[in-house]
Amino acid sequence: MSFLIHEVFYFGRSLPWIFIDSLGFFKRYKIQSSKVPSLREQWDCAKFVLLSHFTVELPQIWLFHPMAQFCGLSTSIPFPSPWTMIYQIAIFFVMEDTWHYFCHRALHWGPLYKAIHKVHHKYSAPFGLAAEYASPVEVMILGFGTVSSPILWCAFTGNLHILTMYIWIILRLFQAIDAHSGYEFPWSLHHFLPFWAGADHHDLHHEKFIGNYSSSFRWWDYLLDTEYTPDALKRRRGEKVMAKKTQ
Repeated sequence: MSFLIHEVFYFGRSLPWIFIDSLGFFKRYKIQSSKVPSLREQWDCAKFVLLSHFTVELPQIWLFHPMAQFCGLSTSIPFPSPWTMIYQIAIFFVMEDTWHYFCHRALHWGPLYKAIHKVHHKYSAPFGLAAEYASPVEVMILGFGTVSSPILWCAFTGNLHILTMYIWIILRLFQAIDAHSGYEFPWSLHHFLPFWAGADHHDLHHEKFIGNYSSSFRWWDYLLDTEYTPDALKRRRGEKVMAKKTQ
């Protein structure tokens, strides 16, 4: 059931972006408008991702349940309250984002980039299906943050329901796919939540191959000065000018 949910929502959420790219919908909102993936690229990506799901992610999902149940995962009624699910999922987003930032940044170190992360950067203009287009090692490393966050929470609190876990996985998939969509809309979430990353944040990472390492939020990139945005570049140039003047 867990694997089926993952597949249905991953490919189901990617499907609208395939139509949008193929039919030219919302072209004026395409961030890298000159780089639209072909149907062939979409198909090749889908085959690679599907193979990765069965060979890498399925074992992770299979092992999650006995580990989580050992830590106290609940699979029975009553279901948790909406508030309980909301605050737990919010914590999972923060935990996963922290794991993702530091691991992703490490994967951009020369040897690790060439051996592992380069696969994910095959597409300099990302699209929805490419969210999980990565080497098996990277899928395991970054996927560990998604799976281990609820396990750790469950181990320390003994308070986690499988329904919360399912909703968390669905929302995390939506976040990853939308971040790779390649589209920036006036109604994109980061316009309402400034700390949210979104497609404009991650698209620049794929285009420039540097900075913007976070998955869901912007604060680690801001705090550790790895933002790659026009404002951040302008600020750094200003700081360099000031430093030269004071020398």
